[in-house]
Amino acid sequence: MPTNTKEAQARYNAKRAKKREEERKLKEQTEKQLKKEQTKNEAEEHAAEKIKNYMNAKSWKNGKTKARAWAFIVYPESAPENWKDILQKTGLPIAISPLHDSDKDPTEEDKKPHWHIIIQWGNTTTGQAVKRITDSVNAPIPIPINGVRGYYRYFTHKDNPEKFQYDEKEIQTLNKFNIADIVELTRSEVDEIKRNLQIFIIERNIIEYCDLMDYLLQEDLTSEYSIASSNTYFFDKYISSRRNKQKENPIQTESPGNIDPQTGEILP
Repeated sequence: MPTNTKEAQARYNAKRAKKREEERKLKEQTEKQLKKEQTKNEAEEHAAEKIKNYMNAKSWKNGKTKARAWAFIVYPESAPENWKDILQKTGLPIAISPLHDSDKDPTEEDKKPHWHIIIQWGNTTTGQAVKRITDSVNAPIPIPINGVRGYYRYFTHKDNPEKFQYDEKEIQTLNKFNIADIVELTRSEVDEIKRNLQIFIIERNIIEYCDLMDYLLQEDLTSEYSIASSNTYFFDKYISSRRNKQKENPIQTESPGNIDPQTGEILP
């Protein structure tokens, strides 16, 4: 290879190496800056959370924080085995979300499985009174909630389609909690409960209105019981229609007759 060519190749290689080194340093510097900003944001969030907790604790101490409805989270790993019994014995209306075991944090990491809880008082009560209950089930600090409807809908991520959608049928209630007692259900929410009840009637093959009402009563499904009892004409007519249809078109359980073993044809 001629000397000039070798020198040109060497200069080219040196230039490429220098460029790669500059790109590496820039990437390293950018990553350091991002990490620094992330650490700063985490520190700010942590500081804000500490201030918030301090203010909450201070407000509870002087009794300023009061609300009728409160929310808190229960973690399976730290809750006592009988935590639901403990909440039941408070005698307060309580709603328990499905187990949130598919939630992700902003970095797409799995969150710890947990339940969301709503607990309701007849009158406003202080955070101190609520904390005595949350401490009994090893739950974090409770928060007062004004938008009970929104929090209840968050049980299943109904208004967050980008998040995992949990089954509304897995919501549990204690001591006759009824969301309709707190907020008036919208027409679409009433229609949704009616549709779910209709699906339930089909799946369980319910042919008597009393069987439906007895089940809802026994399972303490207060919202569903309220809707079914206030729409008696609709559900009674629907169930009796299904019963009459089954009488007219009974499911054949007996042998249809002789069958040709070769063709499978039913013989007269």
